[in-house]
Amino acid sequence: MTDSAKPTLLIVDGHSLAFRAFFALPVDTFVNPEGQHTNGIHGFLSMFINLLKNESPTHVAVAFDVSDKTFRKEEYPDYKEGRQETPAEFKGQIPLLKDALEAMNITVLEKDGFEADDILATLARRGAEAEYDVLVCSGDRDAIQLVNDRVTLLYPSVQGVSKLKRYDPPAVEERYGVPPEQYPDIAALVGEKADNLPGVPKVGEKTAVKWLTQFGSLEAVLDGAENIKGVVGQNLRDHIEDVRRNRRLNRLLDDIDVPVELDALELGAPDEPAVREIFSKLAFRSLLTRVLEQLGGATDDEAAPQTAAPVVERPDAEGLAAWLAAADGTVGVSVEVEGGLPTRAGFATAEKIVESAWGDDVADAARAWFASTAPKALCDSKPQLKALRRAGLEVAGLAADPLIAGWVAQPSFPDKTLAHLVDRYLGEKLPEADKNQLVPEHEGAGVGELAWYTQRVAVAVSEALPERERTLLANIELPTTEALAGMELAGVAVSHEKLSSFSAELGERAGALAQEAYATIGHEVNLGSPKQLQEVLFVELDLPKTRKTKTGYTTDAAALADLKDKADHPFLDLLLRHREATKLKQIIDGLDAAIDDTGRVHTTYVQTGSQTGRLSSTDPNLQNIPVRTEESKRIRAAFEVGEGYETLLTADYSQIEMRIMAHLSGDPGLIEAFNSGEDLHRYVGSHVFGVEPEDVTSQMRSKVKAMSYGLVYGLSAFGLAKQLRIEQREAKQLMVDYFSRFGAVRDYLRASVEAAREVGYTETIFGRRRPFPDLKSPNRVLRENAERAALNAPIQGSAADIMKIALIRIDEDLADLGSRIMLQIHDELVIEVAPGEWDAVEKIVRDRMGSAAELSVPLDVQVGHGDDWNEAAH
Repeated sequence: MTDSAKPTLLIVDGHSLAFRAFFALPVDTFVNPEGQHTNGIHGFLSMFINLLKNESPTHVAVAFDVSDKTFRKEEYPDYKEGRQETPAEFKGQIPLLKDALEAMNITVLEKDGFEADDILATLARRGAEAEYDVLVCSGDRDAIQLVNDRVTLLYPSVQGVSKLKRYDPPAVEERYGVPPEQYPDIAALVGEKADNLPGVPKVGEKTAVKWLTQFGSLEAVLDGAENIKGVVGQNLRDHIEDVRRNRRLNRLLDDIDVPVELDALELGAPDEPAVREIFSKLAFRSLLTRVLEQLGGATDDEAAPQTAAPVVERPDAEGLAAWLAAADGTVGVSVEVEGGLPTRAGFATAEKIVESAWGDDVADAARAWFASTAPKALCDSKPQLKALRRAGLEVAGLAADPLIAGWVAQPSFPDKTLAHLVDRYLGEKLPEADKNQLVPEHEGAGVGELAWYTQRVAVAVSEALPERERTLLANIELPTTEALAGMELAGVAVSHEKLSSFSAELGERAGALAQEAYATIGHEVNLGSPKQLQEVLFVELDLPKTRKTKTGYTTDAAALADLKDKADHPFLDLLLRHREATKLKQIIDGLDAAIDDTGRVHTTYVQTGSQTGRLSSTDPNLQNIPVRTEESKRIRAAFEVGEGYETLLTADYSQIEMRIMAHLSGDPGLIEAFNSGEDLHRYVGSHVFGVEPEDVTSQMRSKVKAMSYGLVYGLSAFGLAKQLRIEQREAKQLMVDYFSRFGAVRDYLRASVEAAREVGYTETIFGRRRPFPDLKSPNRVLRENAERAALNAPIQGSAADIMKIALIRIDEDLADLGSRIMLQIHDELVIEVAPGEWDAVEKIVRDRMGSAAELSVPLDVQVGHGDDWNEAAH
């Protein structure tokens, strides 16, 4: 048989590679619409497709472990004991991976009582005997013993499963100094930490290789143990039986009964409908194309049914004006933007498409239509609205934005692009140019076609929404988009002088703290290096170990704060203060760099970035400015009233989440507290501790405040004890006392989670839904995390809805004035007040915020004013 005619057998250790892939890819980035984490599956399949492409195997199998109940465990009960518990996010991925492989027509093998490695060893032997070229892909070093002239090991590198190291006999001998069949002898002497097989103390790889080279074999080493001098010789003699046991257990069995013939492993065509179904369930769009291309199925370009787009018309300005005036129903609009200004515009109904290059004549032709209430659909509308406003056009009648609508429908896993929406809701493929080709073979959709797809997908997404969410989209989300566009264009005046001065101070502070930290340990260290900090904290200073991670013991902020409580040390205190100064300097420098030529900062509000409906901001992120510290006051003092304006007005809701809790729970005690105007936490403290309100101490008040807000976030007795730094027993009793006085709160929280478990989602006062599939998960960790999040979602989501309603109404009322909203941060609005308008603006703000929702308790609004954000604090 010639080399070219030899079949190639590829056998893969499924668990080993999937687990490595899990740690190589970010957990939160890969989650399907049902809430199942999929990073391990995605990483495995990506590697697997590359293997098929690069190695061109003719026969393929993937082996999996069934359980840890193997013959090795029977002989040595501590085998593989002590391994960290499988991460909750990894659970459930292996069954889905098997489903994907079986749909791809890849043979999946497993055998009770044995490990996947034993299946690999058996198939490798059988393949070699049948004169196959055999490739074994595994992240388990035990597989090195399988390497021979016919068997090559593909082993993941430290970079992860994307890079594989090829081990043939010369490569093994170069790396380990012994032939492949002797690698298990090294492992028997040194031990296998991953398998909990202890080796000979003080014997490392070099010593093991030296002995094997000197004596020729492991048995000869053990037989000649009496001749090995020193401590290691005695250690060997003391642990000979451990070595023999290790060698028995690390031997892979190559003769187990694997009921499959090699011919049956031949790579064939996939079950294309099954592949599409499972990849759709996993939300693997791009990976689906790669799989079908590699295995011979029809690609998405070939398979996705396409509705032919109408012929694009390019009328002159007069013709465009006439077309827009005659258009019936919602018109899809797509504005091409470059440098913040329009360059082309497309308009479409379901039957017709027109597009034009942007110019003064086109702007004049479309001006009246854009300003009219004629319904318009724009996908990712905010950048386009801003570009049109910069070009001097006002836009009204925003009736649909499928990107926002898709997020309302699926807040946990929103589609990020129009292409994704077209795929999900139309079952078609948006024409896109190949970004990897300098001269693409196929052009992408033009601006007119994008408008056509926008119009069609907007209808489809709207039809998929329940009535209450369609109302929420129309009355809250789309008007919020329009308000945010104006706020982003306006920006906020920020003082470069104040920020740069504070940054310089922080730089000096961080430098001085670093020098003090070095002095406490007697040498310099990179305070930003986790590896060097691990060496200082846990080796040099011998402080208690923090949580173990794959790179050592964690040195993140939360862990070090806990460590400081357990074992305070000057270095640790200085390190934390240095980190705080450095982090604050980074925030300030980011703000300073964002100041434009007019002295203003224009943040971008992210409307679809949360699952609860809350807004966030980016470039720069204004949400991460610290709250209620002296440093935060100095940063906020840099946000100033702009030229031509009289003052800043700040307004926020007082205890809005607790007020929503009182409303939703109907608890008479909480309702009475808010309606009486008493200090909430003092009132609650008096009832929990059985004292008069005036006798509630600041410590009592702090405890009930932590309790009240903690309940909204599903805080446990353990979490409360940790937060308040009290005994868990005391925290538990505090919760018992709290619920004995405010039982309706407990009943509401329990009932809301059970209702969500039943229907699969929570709902805000205004109908915003958040799905929680994990409430029925058999995985306890995932289920309990979902329960805690489900407690909070209706409350935080309702607070977000109320703030948006207030924002919309205030923005509308200010349209006839010179004042304007600049910022919305957390539950606070910041408004630039024009000269002579304070009384009118304050009345608008108080009225609109106070009436944004009808609750059983009043919405208390706090207002302040000043020349800068800090001075305007109330």
